Amino acid sequence: MNKFQRLLRSTRAATAVEYGLILALIFVAALIAMTAVGKSASAMWNTVSSTSVDAMSGN
Repeated sequence: MNKFQRLLRSTRAATAVEYGLILALIFVAALIAMTAVGKSASAMWNTVSSTSVDAMSGN
């Protein structure tokens, strides 16, 4: 229990927690960005596909 109390008072532990929170925020932002890019790329290729099919069928 004494080690736990020292850990709570330690500034190194607080810094580690802050870095962990920053890392989690960066991860969430990257995940959101990659999802948006993936959806955009998917929509683009769907448009290319449907345009190609229309062009080949003469529509």
